[in-house]
Amino acid sequence: MSSVASTMRRNDARARSGSGYWAFVVHRISGIALALFLPVHFVVLAQALDPARLDRFLDWTRHPAVRVSETLVVVALAAHFAGGLRLLFVEFVGWRADLQKTALALAAGFALAVGLALALA
Repeated sequence: MSSVASTMRRNDARARSGSGYWAFVVHRISGIALALFLPVHFVVLAQALDPARLDRFLDWTRHPAVRVSETLVVVALAAHFAGGLRLLFVEFVGWRADLQKTALALAAGFALAVGLALALA
């Protein structure tokens, strides 16, 4: 194996282990989760126009598993929002390692605070 290939592989592994990479992964996964959730949500809302169906649906939403999934969707939304703001920050302010770590910490804290607020409400 050439030294160039070895260096590229080592750099690739390093790039996939930092906090920026994990922010990227969370942003992509939360985006996919929201893209899957929203069409289902709109279909359910369209069917809930009938009062009897709406009452059954609201009874179903009181189950603990549904409450947990609602909290996870809100956390995904907050994480995606905060990750998007972080990307805007990178684009307009520039890349500085110390600011990136602060932005990542703020984004993660925001997502967790929103999820905790919903869980405790």
